[in-house]
Amino acid sequence: MISIIGLAAALALLVYLAMRGMSILVAAPLCAILIALTSGLALLPVKGSTEASFAVSYMTGFTGFFRDWFLMFLLGAIFGKVMEDSGAAHSIAHWVIARLGVRHAVLALVAACAILTYGGVSVFIVAFSVYPMAVGLFREANLPRRFLPGTIAFGSVTFTMTSAGSPEIQNWIPIQYLGTTPYAGWQVSLVVAIFMALTGFYWLTRMIKKAVANGERFNGRAEDPEPRSPGTMPHPLLSLLPLATVLLVSLTLQGVYGKYALVIALASGIAVATLFNMKRFTDFGGALTLGATGAVIAIANTCAVVGFGSVAKGSPAFQAALEALTNMPGSPLVAAAIAVTVICGLTGSASGGQQIALPLLAPLYVGVDAPQPVDPEALHRVVAIASGGLDSLPHNGYVVTTIRAICGETHKDAYGAVGALTVIVPAVGTVLALFLFSVL
Repeated sequence: MISIIGLAAALALLVYLAMRGMSILVAAPLCAILIALTSGLALLPVKGSTEASFAVSYMTGFTGFFRDWFLMFLLGAIFGKVMEDSGAAHSIAHWVIARLGVRHAVLALVAACAILTYGGVSVFIVAFSVYPMAVGLFREANLPRRFLPGTIAFGSVTFTMTSAGSPEIQNWIPIQYLGTTPYAGWQVSLVVAIFMALTGFYWLTRMIKKAVANGERFNGRAEDPEPRSPGTMPHPLLSLLPLATVLLVSLTLQGVYGKYALVIALASGIAVATLFNMKRFTDFGGALTLGATGAVIAIANTCAVVGFGSVAKGSPAFQAALEALTNMPGSPLVAAAIAVTVICGLTGSASGGQQIALPLLAPLYVGVDAPQPVDPEALHRVVAIASGGLDSLPHNGYVVTTIRAICGETHKDAYGAVGALTVIVPAVGTVLALFLFSVL
């Protein structure tokens, strides 16, 4: 019982500290210590002992995720910064916005984020890239700026991040455990993506219209960025070439290199973006440096919550909950979806939660000796979509970065829309995916 209380208290404390603005690099290990203390785990290993401890469990999770995914984070961040500094990301966003107009400001911003995300730009970099355009767009449309984080997040981490074919790592992690491809379950994925896009967009516009009807307007700030002038940006079609390169190369080489096809794909995208935009860079060296720095920060935040989850995984409460979930009567897909959702909620990370959940779930559901065999493609898609639900609780690294660091808002003002669009909508999408796989 004390282990259950400790696990619940640690998660609640982690959410509270994240909402108060504490760095996840500090909050995650502190809360993991609480789990260790209430679960009978030693804090430090005794020399020569093989007994589990907080320090070993936390750092095993932290360094394991870093080892497996740093190259993808690094190249993804550099790709995003190259697209940003060359003006290519701005060109795509500007083209979408110009075609849709200020009257459809919200749709234009969502579409710009979706194109960049599905083209392989890291979700963190998408937020940085579109923010200057987003501020100008919301200023012209006179919309409340507290909805900027929700709009950016909806276009980046919902119907594109976990869809079939997406180059984002949340769609690639299951491959190494399930032996699938990035296009696993694409038919169901397409239906779910359309559902999430339409439902989320309707809900977002309703929230904004209600706020405007209540008298909320755009509130300008002295530090607001100015959008990049069209004359400094490449042609939109030229800007799309690096994104198309990432998608094509990842699809072509995935069967040979597995998840490392993404490394080649992102490197190819960087090469194409650089080749066609050499004269447009404002600071190419600086873009590489900022991309590398951003990659370290982004993966460190994710590693921190993976470490938290690794300690939680060793607690009696976690093991009891996992056993109960995987032995639920009924469809194994439902059990897997619930398990992934809970674990991603505990870790505050879709990618981190998958990294913890899949090594435990894959042997149960995939392979000739699996006790409860299921279709690996269906499992891949359900896991991917489910991971994008409770991962977006207030302590999620992307949520904290987008709300506070990029948009300069507070959780109190902005998280309501973010939570509705990135927690509830994907959760309903998961239910729809389970239904579709059960009838197909």
